[in-house]
Amino acid sequence: MARPRPRTLLLAAALAAALAATLAPRLSTRTTAFRLLAVVDVTLSMNVRDHTRDGRPVSRLEEAKTTLRALAARLPCGSELGLAIFTERRSFLLFEPMEVCADFAPLDGAIGNLDWRMAWEGDSYIASGLYSAIALARPLSADLLFFTDGQEAPPLPASGIPPFEGEAGAVRGLIVGVGGPTPVPIPKFDRDGREIGFYGMDDVPQENRHGLPPTGSEEREGFHPRNAPWGADVATGAEHLSAVRTSHLEALAEKTGLAYAPLADAPALADAIAASARPRAVPGIWDSAPLPAALALALLIAFFAAGVWRARRSLPHPITRIRVS
Repeated sequence: MARPRPRTLLLAAALAAALAATLAPRLSTRTTAFRLLAVVDVTLSMNVRDHTRDGRPVSRLEEAKTTLRALAARLPCGSELGLAIFTERRSFLLFEPMEVCADFAPLDGAIGNLDWRMAWEGDSYIASGLYSAIALARPLSADLLFFTDGQEAPPLPASGIPPFEGEAGAVRGLIVGVGGPTPVPIPKFDRDGREIGFYGMDDVPQENRHGLPPTGSEEREGFHPRNAPWGADVATGAEHLSAVRTSHLEALAEKTGLAYAPLADAPALADAIAASARPRAVPGIWDSAPLPAALALALLIAFFAAGVWRARRSLPHPITRIRVS
């Protein structure tokens, strides 16, 4: 009985491996995942274009959305991600955390459709919005991702950051600082959403004159303890310019028990989440099909390589011509 040729054996083995791939079992396993609530600041200062992507300037909001979408694609299956927006003084839940693999398409679409026009007020009380976001995340048993540039509008009063009435550290997570360090103008839009320039010093409050006046106000021009405790001059400043308020966000992180990280790419953000959030062991599925499928592919490559080598050996040798002088 003739022995089978080596190429026939290779082809038969590749067929057997391919059949094994179709029948390969999916095995139960345990995997590490996260349950997160992402809250995105959609106030006007997030329209500042001080990020760059693919060689063109993009707004803080667009950069935050792009990074969050990439993060959702990077999270391990079994992780869950919810979405909320912040404007004025509170955070508003859009949907509770959903599984990032099974529900990726609607999740990705919802993040991509976030828009500054969702804001219902022009103010931006960052501290109050963060406290509201923590209150949203806690009953959901979710860790928090709070994307913001940290610019309070109007500015904080002389008394500073309002007290945090929750339990520091009860909700884990990350404040993500969005924006560059250099103050730049804030785009201005008309009622139809068309950009018409930039905000000037007279367009935004330069000082918060609620509560007690700051220390040293008695030395201001026109000071009167009852009628003009902040002085008689109009407040001036640079609140119409915007930069990421890192020190303010770090102070809020310390007060609430969260961590702080500047906005970077998705891998860096994933590392920051792993260091600050609570990983959870969840049931997972390990698909063993790729192993026999890879073996089948390797055997097919060997089958065709052997055919090419055999064909090259069967070619006639070229006749060497000898020149006679």
